[in-house]
Amino acid sequence: MYILLMGPPGAGKGTQAEKLIRDYGIPQISTGDMFRAAVKAGTALGIEAKSYMDKGALVPDSVTIGIVKERLQQEDCKKGWILDGFPRNTDQARALDKILKEIGIKLTSVITIKVENKDLIKRICGRMMCKKCGASFHKEFRPPVRENICDNCGSELYQRADDNEATVGQRLAVYESKTKPLIDYYKESGSYCEIDGNQSMEDVYKQIQAALEKASK
Repeated sequence: MYILLMGPPGAGKGTQAEKLIRDYGIPQISTGDMFRAAVKAGTALGIEAKSYMDKGALVPDSVTIGIVKERLQQEDCKKGWILDGFPRNTDQARALDKILKEIGIKLTSVITIKVENKDLIKRICGRMMCKKCGASFHKEFRPPVRENICDNCGSELYQRADDNEATVGQRLAVYESKTKPLIDYYKESGSYCEIDGNQSMEDVYKQIQAALEKASK
């Protein structure tokens, strides 16, 4: 299974990716993970990427694409992968198509988890995390037994500074403007599938599995 997983912040991509990893035995690959691994390994592209990251600059597409190509050819990707965070624009999508053609792979499915902005804001702005163990909670959907105290280790819970309505709204607007052309690109390819993310996590996953089963026939 070669899956491109898309969706706005708060759509539940991480939760669904965990289920896919468990059931299909394939890795989730994010741009950030790829950069960190390339930098740690000291590859030529990793060193080049680090020079931009250290300055707080965006890593150019040419470097990003090279790192993606290196990563997708590693041993743990032989059975498949879940690609998250790449491509981010149509130029990168075309570059990914070229990479996959060169290494003899075809995308199984491009899946977008779609959730209305008002629901995403509600989800994100209610998130809380444990300072010590990293466990996650939600003020409405998964509240801790004791207010602001982690159920697992008893430490204090906190909210990220950028998990506020104004910042989240801006992030969602940026996502929508950048991602729409990408969605249009993949719709034309015939491999695109949209899942309603307002359902339960279990129902979302069932629809993802059904889409993958259909696409792999």
